[in-house]
Amino acid sequence: MNASISAATAALPSPCSTCAGQDASASLTRVSLAYVEQRIDLYLRFGEPARTVRLDRWRRVAVFLPGAVFCRIRWHANDYGTVRWQLMVMQACTPLEAAQCITGVLPGARLLLHAEGEPAVRAVLQQIDAIEALGIAPAAVSLAYWRTLANRLAARLPLPAYTAERHAAWLAGRALS
Repeated sequence: MNASISAATAALPSPCSTCAGQDASASLTRVSLAYVEQRIDLYLRFGEPARTVRLDRWRRVAVFLPGAVFCRIRWHANDYGTVRWQLMVMQACTPLEAAQCITGVLPGARLLLHAEGEPAVRAVLQQIDAIEALGIAPAAVSLAYWRTLANRLAARLPLPAYTAERHAAWLAGRALS
């Protein structure tokens, strides 16, 4: 599958002219997505891909520019029911930045939040829904907030709400730097 992803994105034009001398897809993050009814569902909960490439009836590849924040949900089932719930909030990196190796994400991404299991995934989905109810795009949320959610999940503490005031403070701080 990785070979088909590389082949599909090799033909993509470079979205930036600063990548001179590199492979056109070197600075792009490619995220594998799939859907097989009642078995596998790998999809994006939020994030704006620069391009989506359809490989076949079941598989797609979302291509992100460096710095983009996105959320991928993985759900697997067998004949007896759901066997895996996973939610990851990630940030696409440049080739020179440190990135974690994540299955289905090439060449890798900065992992901001990892939730495993139905209760944890549902709790994070409620937070994402609350953020969207405020009229804020989840991809525009402070990176520190996603890391805070990850730490609170790991410690089994209540998850903090993301407020409009917190978002305004994040935007003001970003404008100053």
